Amino acid sequence: MRYLPLNDEDRADMLARIGVSQIDALFTDIPKAKRLEQDLDLPPRKTEMEVERLLSGLATKNVAAGSVPFFVGAGAYKHHVPTSVDHLIQRSEFLTSYTPYQPEIAQGTLQTIFEFQTQVAGLTSMDVANASMYDGSTATVEAVAMARRLTKRRKAILSGGLHPHYAEAVRTYSAMSGDAVAVLPPDVFGAENLVSLVDDETSCVVVQNPDFFGNLRDLSGAAAACHAKGALLIAVFTEAVSLGLVKPPGAMGADIVAGEGQSIGNRLNFGGPYVGLFAAKSKYQRQMPGRLCGETVDALGRRGFVLTLSTREQHIRRDKATSNICTNSGLASLAFTIHLTLLGDAGLRLLARINHANAAGLAGRLAAVKGVKVLNETFFNEFTIKIAGDAAEVVQRMAEQGVLGGVPVSRLLPDKGLDDLILAASTEVNMDADRAAYAKTLQDALSC
Repeated sequence: MRYLPLNDEDRADMLARIGVSQIDALFTDIPKAKRLEQDLDLPPRKTEMEVERLLSGLATKNVAAGSVPFFVGAGAYKHHVPTSVDHLIQRSEFLTSYTPYQPEIAQGTLQTIFEFQTQVAGLTSMDVANASMYDGSTATVEAVAMARRLTKRRKAILSGGLHPHYAEAVRTYSAMSGDAVAVLPPDVFGAENLVSLVDDETSCVVVQNPDFFGNLRDLSGAAAACHAKGALLIAVFTEAVSLGLVKPPGAMGADIVAGEGQSIGNRLNFGGPYVGLFAAKSKYQRQMPGRLCGETVDALGRRGFVLTLSTREQHIRRDKATSNICTNSGLASLAFTIHLTLLGDAGLRLLARINHANAAGLAGRLAAVKGVKVLNETFFNEFTIKIAGDAAEVVQRMAEQGVLGGVPVSRLLPDKGLDDLILAASTEVNMDADRAAYAKTLQDALSC
């Protein structure tokens, strides 16, 4: 059988070849007190049809994002992805390709990486971008590590508007490298004073725009304060579509940009795959993590593409590596590139305007609900509401009525006194009927 290939005779032959009489002899190095005396508490094996029925039953307990009015965001957003994107990324030329280390046989892969880098640099208004990273949180981690290498300092300041998962990832990695991380309290209104915190020991300040609570921020003041003290400004985003309308971080003085590209080309898939975007000023490019694809010419003067500035060996020699990330999210970044190419500049700007208009329409409806207050003065397609009740309970009641009404802030920031706040996102996929259903269901949930 394919998945259970060994029978008793096979096992006896293997034990005889090894030179032991029974399987237990292979585990003598494990103390007896640490070994189980009974079988694992797992169900007995089942037939293929039984397994299919069981897993299908479990899957029906999930509520698919496309099956009900959906307003969940907080770093992962539901957008329309054209069918053409999936069709193109599943072509065998892309699906079977792996590493682009041999440029003579990987020109197609290298060109798509080069196009991706060009798009990310243009979106962020930065000089250079790499070939993608795992996701936005690890891209942020790498940005902080890069700032430490560049400034020779070990103190990072994280805005209270940074996504909690991103902040936690930075804390986890920094604890291993011995760096100090100052995480500001949650900044619901985007009013924190980052400028006063930058000192001569600061390597970087990490600010998200739009921030976790949906506020739009002007990063220029923080950039000036960082540069005056010899520190770097790291600008983070979780919603790539916002770059079609919001002033890009490079235009506000950011030194390094890290973000999540899932919104473009990549559907929600119960947690992944995601694609991290990373860009920087050109003077810092030799300290950038991950791969970088460059344009060149061959011996006959024809245009070609190669990995440049860092070789593969850099990523397998720990003492010389700039990153723990040795690869890139190739298929996800390809989907990003194809979708953005289909949109074009005008299409992305239109998509961004539709997102903002839909969110503004939702905010207007919710503000009219008794017991609800919209906290943001400015936002893109996501904002925070304060309700007269426990947000987690209200969101659960709404879900039971067939509306996924957002993310309770307490889910990501527990024990912070933010139990009455909900993050709500409205993208181009939400229709007016969806927004009306949200307002009605929220009102009903609050009156329970």
